[in-house]
Amino acid sequence: MELFSAEFFSALLAIVVIDLVLAGDNAIVIGLAARNLPKELQKKAIIWGTVGAIVIRAAATLAVVWLLELPGLHLIGGILLIWIAFKLLTDEQDDHEIEAKGSFAAAIRTIIVADALMGLDNVLGVAGAAHGSFALVITGLVISVPIMVWGSTLFIKLIDRFPIIVTIGAAILSWTAAKMIVGEPFLQDFFDNPWLKYTFEAIVIIAVVLIGTKMKKTKAQSIKEKEKAS
Repeated sequence: MELFSAEFFSALLAIVVIDLVLAGDNAIVIGLAARNLPKELQKKAIIWGTVGAIVIRAAATLAVVWLLELPGLHLIGGILLIWIAFKLLTDEQDDHEIEAKGSFAAAIRTIIVADALMGLDNVLGVAGAAHGSFALVITGLVISVPIMVWGSTLFIKLIDRFPIIVTIGAAILSWTAAKMIVGEPFLQDFFDNPWLKYTFEAIVIIAVVLIGTKMKKTKAQSIKEKEKAS
């Protein structure tokens, strides 16, 4: 992939959107881990904890980009991303039981460990969207990290106000998943026909968005009925 080409910028946009849409949980973790620190240390803990988490995430993403060169892993990664896209659309916000540490070092450690455990979907999504480009991974992180650190609260509020952002994120994840599957080397002959390739990608995106949205509405309706019954 050529630097600064249309393909480069479309993939970069996909990476930034994936980073931001999947960053909500991580922003909550950062806030919870630092909340018991003195005010003067909270900002430092957030910055250093996020720096440590990003270093680990960058290393993990680059490792996954390399691993995706192995036969069969594009297909597996694509299937996993489809599940992640469904999860993004259908799951309600989980309650986070993160212990608020009283010391600076402990808060940083909590942020790094929690982010590493919760960032697996993000790592896979970014690695898939990067199409083997390490430059794209790093550029995407450089752009999205400051937004995640300083604008995460605002972004969460935007998602609450405009739920369509989550749907767009799920569609981009689905598109990334479909491109990973059609890019699998041993499926190359099957998807050699461009019409079949693009039709498959479109079907995956439409199916994930429509079925995921329907499941979310059904789930919400079921919860409302249970609350009325009780």
